Amino acid sequence: MKEDYYEVLGISKSATAAEIKKAYRKKALQYHPDKNPGDSSAEEQFKKSAEAYEILSDQDKKARYDQFGHGAFEGGSGGFGGGGMNMDDIFSQFGDIFGGGGGFGGFSGFGGGGGQRRVKGSNLRIRVSLTLEEIANGVEKKVKVKRKVQAEGVTYKTCTTCNGRGQVTKIQNTILGRMQTAAVCSTCGGSGQILDGKPNDADAQGLKVTEETVSINIPAGVEEGMQLKVPNKGNDAPGNGVPGDLLVAIETQEHSTLKREGDNLHYDLYVSISEAVLGTSKEIDAVSGKVRIKLEPGIQSGKILRLRGKGITSLNGYGAGDILVHVNVWTPKELNKEQREFFEKMQGSDNFEPKPEKSDKSFFEKVKDMFS
Repeated sequence: MKEDYYEVLGISKSATAAEIKKAYRKKALQYHPDKNPGDSSAEEQFKKSAEAYEILSDQDKKARYDQFGHGAFEGGSGGFGGGGMNMDDIFSQFGDIFGGGGGFGGFSGFGGGGGQRRVKGSNLRIRVSLTLEEIANGVEKKVKVKRKVQAEGVTYKTCTTCNGRGQVTKIQNTILGRMQTAAVCSTCGGSGQILDGKPNDADAQGLKVTEETVSINIPAGVEEGMQLKVPNKGNDAPGNGVPGDLLVAIETQEHSTLKREGDNLHYDLYVSISEAVLGTSKEIDAVSGKVRIKLEPGIQSGKILRLRGKGITSLNGYGAGDILVHVNVWTPKELNKEQREFFEKMQGSDNFEPKPEKSDKSFFEKVKDMFS
């Protein structure tokens, strides 16, 4: 079972942004690979801490995690952020949290003594529209994405400004003595390399636009507005950098008869007076296909029938919601002579007088049951 992100960083759920950052910095210092060379367990803890910080330092991701747990970030290549971070991801995304220069090789790579920083390419953002059936069952979507990749034949050389380190250091005399500061090299943008030669179809960074088909695995239970991440399918970075990510925003298509509420679905079923009196069976829509239900004779308008497990699969993997069928008895607005005479005869009839039983719940009780 995956370890809780708050436990990984050793903080409570009420921790502030500053406390989260402080806790992550402490863990990263403790388990940094430069401090624990060859220690695979320390490296694993270092990755876990970075993954926890990625989620908890982002207000939107933190809110989803607090609501859904790890289930909000599952789904393979189509899953949300975190999950399976590598060292390049960690150093490119969170290198600034350690501060420039100083200890453990500047926190820019393995093995101490610094090293050039691997710049990350820019992210791409797209929207994917899903049907209710796709949301209920999960789906693999293949989309065409235009992304920048390194052009064939492009060459780079070591940046002469920073000598390939990706950062430049300055020494200043202050009242506290000589202090050394480090900053990203403005010439190479931190990559440690600059363009040496490129083909005519490449831009000033040696990149060209190409169209690629990307497969996105979307887990069941996603909701409108959620964002998934496909790692390394954004734009390439110049030189030896790592690609950015493809961020996928979820949009949902409206269903013709089913309305979603969390993991539950609502269906309005209209029946005639005769069907309500005599009883009937009806076929209704469900995300898995058609479902036939039986209505007992004398069913009342406003009755709610619950079809358990026929709703949306929970994103956190805890089963599925229900379909709530709302029975509405349709009253005709116009009657022919024969029909009118029948109902006139029924006026005052004992069977046609309203006689609600204790088991017939009020409107407010039905609403309460829907949310229980």
